[in-house]
Amino acid sequence: MTDLLAALGLAIAIEGVIYALFPGAMKNFMAQVLAQPVSYLRRGGLIAAIVGVFVVWLARGM
Repeated sequence: MTDLLAALGLAIAIEGVIYALFPGAMKNFMAQVLAQPVSYLRRGGLIAAIVGVFVVWLARGM
């Protein structure tokens, strides 16, 4: 559970830094995301989840 909370905190911190450093680019990115079909977002989310699980698996195996 501690690892999960640490990973969640790290993800939030990284996202916060990106919004703080590039607010205009993030607004443009969000507008582009809103224009995408739901199926593209679902596919992208699934791919990101699979890659994330693979990275965690690699990191934990080291």
